[in-house]
Amino acid sequence: MTLKESGEMYLESIYVLSKKLKKVRSIDVVEYRGFSKPSVSRAVGLLKNGGFVKMDDEGYLTLTEEGEEIAEKIYERHTVITECLIKLGVDKTTATEDACKIEHDISDVTFKALKKFINFS
Repeated sequence: MTLKESGEMYLESIYVLSKKLKKVRSIDVVEYRGFSKPSVSRAVGLLKNGGFVKMDDEGYLTLTEEGEEIAEKIYERHTVITECLIKLGVDKTTATEDACKIEHDISDVTFKALKKFINFS
């Protein structure tokens, strides 16, 4: 199953929440992202069917190995791009919002170059 931008966003959300909370439920994603319960429920179902997320009997979500790999990649892109934009003089709120848009479309080649630029300039 190929993930679209929205699927990547959900994985990233679950990943971020799992670093803050002991256990993550769909309602946590609803509150974190401000999405509707039906939208989150549908997305979680698709992610479960795709093998990216598991849900236990109590409704707690965990990322599969593949889901976590994707989530970590997107989260790293988000943080590096945000940092880069802030270094360029963009305010934190705008940098965060723009990074969220860019992180899904930037090529691996460009991202590696951006990471190298940030770390060594």
